[in-house]
Amino acid sequence: MLLSHRARLFELWRIAASYRIDTHLPIDEAPQLQPIAHLIRMHPAAWGKKHQSNAIKYALEDMGTLFLKLGQLLSTRRDLVTPEIIEQLVQLQDRVKPFDSDIAAAQVEDHKHGLGQSIETLFARFDVKPLAAASIAQVHTAALPDGREVVVKVVRPDIRDTIIADFELLRELASWASARIEAARAVHIIDIVEDYRQVMLNELDLTLEADNTTQMRNNFLGSALMYVPEVYHAAQNVMVMERIQGVPISQVDVFDRLGYDRAALAEKGLTIFFTQVFRDNFFHADMHPGNVFVETPPIQTLDADVASATLGHEPRYIGLDCAIMGTLSKDDQMIVARMLLAVMNNNFTALIDIVSRAGWIPPNTDKHALVRDMRRTVGPMLQKSINEIDFAGVLMQILDIARRHHMSIPPQLMLLLKTLVHVEGLGRELYPDLDIWSLAKPILSGWIKEQLDPVRNLQQLRTQLPEILLSTTDIPKLLDQGLQSLASQGARQDSQLREMQQIRADILNDRRRDWLALAGFGISIAIAIQVGWFAPIFYLLALLVIVWRILA
Repeated sequence: MLLSHRARLFELWRIAASYRIDTHLPIDEAPQLQPIAHLIRMHPAAWGKKHQSNAIKYALEDMGTLFLKLGQLLSTRRDLVTPEIIEQLVQLQDRVKPFDSDIAAAQVEDHKHGLGQSIETLFARFDVKPLAAASIAQVHTAALPDGREVVVKVVRPDIRDTIIADFELLRELASWASARIEAARAVHIIDIVEDYRQVMLNELDLTLEADNTTQMRNNFLGSALMYVPEVYHAAQNVMVMERIQGVPISQVDVFDRLGYDRAALAEKGLTIFFTQVFRDNFFHADMHPGNVFVETPPIQTLDADVASATLGHEPRYIGLDCAIMGTLSKDDQMIVARMLLAVMNNNFTALIDIVSRAGWIPPNTDKHALVRDMRRTVGPMLQKSINEIDFAGVLMQILDIARRHHMSIPPQLMLLLKTLVHVEGLGRELYPDLDIWSLAKPILSGWIKEQLDPVRNLQQLRTQLPEILLSTTDIPKLLDQGLQSLASQGARQDSQLREMQQIRADILNDRRRDWLALAGFGISIAIAIQVGWFAPIFYLLALLVIVWRILA
């Protein structure tokens, strides 16, 4: 029950009121939120305060790790959240004070969730000052006994218990909202909370991040596009991996000093994204600037003389922070490719047909109105010259329309579209004239042709033929099991039918008893009213009729 979380609820209420987030709620689009806005205004912390800019951003940061992370995740869901709120969510900062290095060492040495060995045994050097600190974990630099430089990622102590407790509250709030607010039911808010709960718990388990990192490393071994560091040790709360020299993608001045070709670097980033999605079906889904690095020479050599020495060098991207990864089914891969091509070809009828066949559009939606909305809103954006089209802007407009029409887009596809928006944004920061359309269209067209190539499909069939032939030996057994199942199902249906008939007979008998009891009671009372000193006997008879009906 929500009352079991009353202390936390009052704290969240106070924070919401102190920032007046009621003034940011989309009341016009969701009038059901009006009572929540009134409740926020009732708190004394809201009295005398007016609308504040970026209030939702600051409130979520004050509410703690779970709400900050949920805000970051929701910043990718333009199909659920209004653009005005999205603008605040994308600004959320995950910077907190580091925790004590002695606690970090204890986390590393812990036998249950750490590496189970002493710091002195594991490392020749362990730097007590953290390299970086965030709400989930912090990172220390260190050196292995053989001299290899590493980074040590350590989860914050007790963060799991705090997040699980907050998720219990969030799940109950979602259930409450779903039962009372149509907009909450329309977006399947309970499912959204459960999806994000799993994402958060996965992010707390560094063994999963280590597995993701290793898989992506194997996908790009020997590649000239990207380098993924090697993981040396991993436990639930600790991960030790190779330290790589590089700078964030946002430091374009460093690339200019090194003489890197920024246009080639931007195109390489897009190629990596499409390679991950369509070749590997395993893509990095958290590609914000803090997670995207580019190889550079050692920091101490970054001076004016380095530029001439590195001219012509082809730097690789560095794959970091693989906590949130995305995968798609083959069907979803094809849907995404066809959707993007439909947008690039300005064919909104085909786009709506694709998403309709995918089951994303509610049954009562006016598809013609949806096509008109797309054509009116997105069409003018696609009329510009190819190098002026803002691909991210086009996708965002499409997602805003999807939200208004209550379309249901799977979370994995939203991760993909969010990542594509980030990739284009990062690429255009590197090279403003980046043409994602010209680069993406042949990749998508080629991939679709490859998937539909009959020769390729026959080769796949030939490869799978032995397994198919072996599976045919199970056909008699499966047929026998199917017939037995049908017979059993028929028997169960007969039993259920008899039970239903018995229930119907019991209901009819109960109804007859009700009428008999009512008639007996009425007659007894009527006689008692008419007769004289015998009246108590008939009142007693009326009482006995009631007792009989209760016990019958």
